[in-house]
Amino acid sequence: VAQQLHYRCLPLNIANSYGWEILSPASFELAWNGRAEKEAITITALDDYPDIGSLALSHFSMGVVTFHLGYMFRTPPGWDLLATAPMNRPKHGIYALSGIIETDWLPFPFTMNWKMTAPGIVRFEKGEPICTIIPIQHDMLESFRPEMRVLDAEPELKREYEAWTRSRTDFLAGLANQDPETLKQSWQKYYFQGQRLTDNERVATHKSKLRLAAPEDHAE
Repeated sequence: VAQQLHYRCLPLNIANSYGWEILSPASFELAWNGRAEKEAITITALDDYPDIGSLALSHFSMGVVTFHLGYMFRTPPGWDLLATAPMNRPKHGIYALSGIIETDWLPFPFTMNWKMTAPGIVRFEKGEPICTIIPIQHDMLESFRPEMRVLDAEPELKREYEAWTRSRTDFLAGLANQDPETLKQSWQKYYFQGQRLTDNERVATHKSKLRLAAPEDHAE
């Protein structure tokens, strides 16, 4: 069911492709006894990684694990980086703490922190994402001015909404009644195809997938 949802839900698919993932270079286990001090977390390498302490350590206490990502980031002027959890990949016993960093001027690396949610053991595999980075404009959110209006104030939007409501109601009724034509559709694809119901036109700016550029290695 979860896999079908990921494939059929376009917003999930786009989010899963959003940003770049930083992968763990080692397999390791985190064990937390639930206490507050730094020593309450034990980190154990599960492979031949030479220095697990250079990757993960208990720095802030309170069940927080700090990851050194191994990179110093530099973005164009006016662009920050959102460092957050791998998209739509919950991990039992631990969650990522998101941060926004001004990487257009920062002259040192930043770390990624995860908080263990209960005493126990959490395992990370080599190649598993430990951070997702997403560029965001520095003043983007502050440039927005949210407004709340009644739907009647936007006649065209109301017309499109009512068309969608009728279509959705008929579709769900068809599923409930085992209508063969409705069952053959399986699910409605208006959003997936970026199609308006009122005129069947496709939205020119609609995206059904992302194609992000792979990082170029200029370190050598």
